[in-house]
Amino acid sequence: MWLIMAVMSAFFAGITSILAKYGIKKTDSDIATALRTVVVLLFSWGMVLLVGSAKSVIDIRSLVFLVLSGLATGASWICYFKALSMGDVNKVVPVDKSSTILSILIAIILFGETEHLAVKLFGTALLAAGIFLMIEKKHTGKEVRGDRWIIYAGLSAVFAALTSSLAKVGITDVESNLATAIRTGVVLVIAWGIVLMKGKQKEIKEISKKEFVFIALSGLATGASWLCYYYAIQNGVVSVVVPIDKLSIIFTVAFSYFVLGEKFGKKAFIGLCFMIFGTLAMAI
Repeated sequence: MWLIMAVMSAFFAGITSILAKYGIKKTDSDIATALRTVVVLLFSWGMVLLVGSAKSVIDIRSLVFLVLSGLATGASWICYFKALSMGDVNKVVPVDKSSTILSILIAIILFGETEHLAVKLFGTALLAAGIFLMIEKKHTGKEVRGDRWIIYAGLSAVFAALTSSLAKVGITDVESNLATAIRTGVVLVIAWGIVLMKGKQKEIKEISKKEFVFIALSGLATGASWLCYYYAIQNGVVSVVVPIDKLSIIFTVAFSYFVLGEKFGKKAFIGLCFMIFGTLAMAI
């Protein structure tokens, strides 16, 4: 069951990137992140009420790790959507997915997930090669701005890797829907704190209805992805769940090519194949 949930997480995560890209064409990325988090929070707490886990008891240790995981998620989101606002989807996403490599290594070292270690390391090597091939610099008249996206995408990957590891500890004895809702609450505080700190709240009124709808839809997709992902993390093997979840890049790249019209060269296609083969090797 956790494998199915991991695949569903990948599907919804893939849709999220495309919907978010439409939602931040003119909207500031910090504001978009904050608004999306509101939608995710409502969605996740709705699931908590639906399954009846609101009255569950959480120990201090689990709560601390869930909060830390939420902080890492918030930082990852902010960097990720900043990168999306500056670069092409099919370039930003592969860098962000490099978090898979860090997550696998952390899972092997900290959680002792050494079963089929040779296969995992081989798959990780393919992922790294694929990511390298898919990263292409944007050659525009504004080279500084054109290259800055990779810094934010890289930071997003680091924080995303920390998110998975901290969440694995935090949801060990906590119902996954409730854990997701708690983490989302932390992300909400961070996201809106940044908006208020930068004084961007006045810009919310200027968001077009079309972009607002896409931001809301991306929030719903994120909520669905998170619920599936953390169920899989809680019940499955981190070093397998994370790579499967990152297969969302298939959906993202396909949408970016056919819907957004973003160019996709032979080198990037080979890189994508490497990432897919590496993930399947670990999953199977």
